[in-house]
Amino acid sequence: MSHDLPKAYDPSIIEERWAEYWVSEQLFAVPSTEASSNTTSAASAAGKAAAPRQGATAATYEGGAGASPVNGTQALKKKFTMLLPPPNVTGRLHIGHMLNQTEMDILTRWHRMAGDEALWVPGTDHAGIATQMMVERQLKQEGTTRQALGREAFNERVWQWKALYGGAILDQMKRLGSTVDWSREYFTMDERLSKAVKEAFVRLHEQGLIYRGAYIVNWCPGCQTAISDLEVIHEEQLGKLYEIRYPLADGSGSIVIATTRPETMLGDSAVAVNPADERYVALIGKTLKLPLSAVAGGAEREIPIVADDWANPEFGTGAVKVTPAHDPNDFAIGQRHDLPNLNIMDVTAHIDLPGSPYHGLDRYVARKKIVEDLEALGLLVAVKDHQNSIGMCDRSKDVVEPRLSKQWFVKIQPLADKAIEAVDKGYIKFTPDQYRKTYDEWMKNIHDWCISRQLWWGHRIPAWHCGTCEAITVSRETPTACEKCGSSEIVQETDVLDTWFSSGLLPFTVFGWPGEQGVGGRVQGVGETAGTLHATPYSLTPDLAAFYPTQVLVTGFDILFFWVARMIMLGCHFMSDVPMPDGAERSLADAVPFREVYIHALVRDADRQKMSKTKGNVIDPIDLIKRFGTDAVRFTLASQASPGTDIAFSEGRTEGNRAFANKIWNAARFLFMNIDRAEEAGVSIRIGAGSGAATADTLETRWILTRMSETASETNRALGAYRFDEAASAVYQFFWGDLCDWYLEIVKLRLNFTAGEDNSAAVASLEAFIGVFEASLRLLSPFMPFITEEIWHALYGDAAPAKSIALTRFPQAADFAVDPAAVTAIEHLKEIIVGVRGLRKEMGVPEKEAAPVRIFASEAIAGLAVDNADLLAKLARVSAVEVAFGALAGNAVRSIADSSRGISQMDVEVVYERQIDVPAERERLTKDLAKFEKGLQAAERQLGNEAFMGKAPAHIVDGLRKQSSETRMLYDKAKAALEALPAE
Repeated sequence: MSHDLPKAYDPSIIEERWAEYWVSEQLFAVPSTEASSNTTSAASAAGKAAAPRQGATAATYEGGAGASPVNGTQALKKKFTMLLPPPNVTGRLHIGHMLNQTEMDILTRWHRMAGDEALWVPGTDHAGIATQMMVERQLKQEGTTRQALGREAFNERVWQWKALYGGAILDQMKRLGSTVDWSREYFTMDERLSKAVKEAFVRLHEQGLIYRGAYIVNWCPGCQTAISDLEVIHEEQLGKLYEIRYPLADGSGSIVIATTRPETMLGDSAVAVNPADERYVALIGKTLKLPLSAVAGGAEREIPIVADDWANPEFGTGAVKVTPAHDPNDFAIGQRHDLPNLNIMDVTAHIDLPGSPYHGLDRYVARKKIVEDLEALGLLVAVKDHQNSIGMCDRSKDVVEPRLSKQWFVKIQPLADKAIEAVDKGYIKFTPDQYRKTYDEWMKNIHDWCISRQLWWGHRIPAWHCGTCEAITVSRETPTACEKCGSSEIVQETDVLDTWFSSGLLPFTVFGWPGEQGVGGRVQGVGETAGTLHATPYSLTPDLAAFYPTQVLVTGFDILFFWVARMIMLGCHFMSDVPMPDGAERSLADAVPFREVYIHALVRDADRQKMSKTKGNVIDPIDLIKRFGTDAVRFTLASQASPGTDIAFSEGRTEGNRAFANKIWNAARFLFMNIDRAEEAGVSIRIGAGSGAATADTLETRWILTRMSETASETNRALGAYRFDEAASAVYQFFWGDLCDWYLEIVKLRLNFTAGEDNSAAVASLEAFIGVFEASLRLLSPFMPFITEEIWHALYGDAAPAKSIALTRFPQAADFAVDPAAVTAIEHLKEIIVGVRGLRKEMGVPEKEAAPVRIFASEAIAGLAVDNADLLAKLARVSAVEVAFGALAGNAVRSIADSSRGISQMDVEVVYERQIDVPAERERLTKDLAKFEKGLQAAERQLGNEAFMGKAPAHIVDGLRKQSSETRMLYDKAKAALEALPAE
């Protein structure tokens, strides 16, 4: 059987093919079954047998050189479950997505290959604001609006848009080879998830944890909806502070207020002063005439002067206008003093005061006119420059307008306390740990959560308003009458739920919550129904039993509060009422949505600048993939992914990793060429893992197996700690350095096949090489899945033991026989080879010309060199090895100038006669001596400086001493070489 690969490695040819294969074959689907549970008791309770391991075949698959079996069906598998942070349905792949998905894919592949039942659940978010904006833009181009279409027709239009464009980012994920279970793909407005969202809302309302009230919200005039504090971005801008004179109603004087938003004065209800401010004590209780407040030719409104501690005597004039409907602090003052709430702007931030000369004006146009009118009346005292923090909508970039509005809120307690406790007690771990403190601080200062949005696209709030008695009916099913008065004049709430409300439920709703049947649950909230049994069951679905809680959430810092904190709150709340698989009550430790949260880094450009379209430094991952291949881009991201450290993405490193892929490809071609040569010589070669590597008794095989064991240990450790960079480095150093640069070159000496001859030694070496190489592919597979899949299948041909390398065993340290002595021996030989190569270059020995070497070392090391003279001959052009036990003599270089090099525990001398230019050599050695002497003097000054030695860290001092010792050795050798030169 020919094991042929094209001469050139072309990722564009292989990657799309394998990506389609992984999806079409559903290789990573995990069936919905109670047998998937990670506890034996759960499986027993369900009366089910353990599920077979993924990729299991009738025959046992040997996982590597000397490896133990992997695909047995005896033990119940551990589970590894993870949710993809659902990208917006409007989204396209960016470099941050690719980092997140690369890390998640590496983890999933690693756990799956380690024998865990690995489930990675994909999906997309309906992204209420973003998607509605996208479709409204289309309608605007068509000359129409959503209002013209009507709500039902508009939502149909959004669904059509979603069908055409909404799956783009998931298609890109498939192209990246992400090993998600596509059979479980969800959309947050799927019928099943929508039902769960409605159930969650109704239960929270029944528990007294959802209420409706009029409060100040962040209003986006562009999106025309309330947005959360988290959706507001703040920018420092140079604005103006306006000082305005408000006349006293009795004509006895005036008071001057300071404001940054003079247009809101039209909605003022009072002026507040601090009760301790002596300037204004006598004015408290008096009334003012509010300038410019006359409507339809009427009189100006009169407003009171109130005493309130909120007024800061140090800011502006110390007197502040109070506009309860347009500022959260003013709203609180209004509540304390029973002031009226006057909303003077519409949803588009235009003045809404019929009869006022400012009615219908945009807020900023109105501001300009109001300032002009105040100045004309002599009421504008001063206009000063003022640095101000401006809040803007994260999506539309419109300046947010605080606005009094009736909204739906989640009462954040006791949800927050449970979520804080879950992290405090270690039920959820953050990596890096610094985010635990950030989470804790935010959670302890959290406010009630506004969950209503004034949109048409989203989960419509299941509440109906009665036109007769104004009561609100909240129901799972569409009611026909008001539950309070029985009137049929009821209309459903027009608002939809905040997108983050539905996505906060995902860790349990994707697994079937609330289920169809089960036992009743007890309401844990507050209010009239607290403590009563509910008719709607809190049931345990098979998937919840098997996969909840998930193991880890991999996400970015930017949604720590948007999503992570809310998942923790909602998971701890709702899942506390769902029993465990054995029927026991669920503790908080098992109610959490995930065990760990890994916060990944931010990808910056090569200069460590944050990427932005304005700067023109945005990196397009699709462009990178087309140029370098997915594997190279993945490996670059992984090799730089360290917890808590941002990534400075470098195309140079990506190009280097493309070269790494070439190295792997060429090593495979060399292996396949030798397999074919052996078969041409009539020799039968066993293909696959464990094909002789465990029994081949050559020094290099014992060494490479030990290095495989060490690398497997380091890679498993690093991935377990989310040190993707360390894991990638370990694999890279092993594959490129140990395997390709050394082991492959050594093995070349053994692979001599001759028809009719005894080829047993060559067969043993080749089969060892095959076993090691196959295990190396599995080690590399989570990082570079495409090239390893291609080569692995080419190696096995039609006899592959699994449908994919991703379904085989990830190498473990215990899989490989360990021989530390072999490592020491090979390291000594490598030192000799590297030393001889360096000496040959320095001495100008022609590349093709062999030269003898003289070894000054212990008997063991010298014997090692003699025993491996063939290896030295091949790799260092050594014609003969002469042993001189003991240290290198000072006069040994008289006729062989500078031909020796000190290597740990040995000296090596290249015996090569050449004509020496004595004056030039003397000049060179003299310069070297001067350089070494200068270095010694500098080191002695620092080591003799008591102040420096007292403060310097231990590792600095140790390094300085080591450097001084090495410099002394070089100085002594150069001096001896200079003295050995013939006299002029």
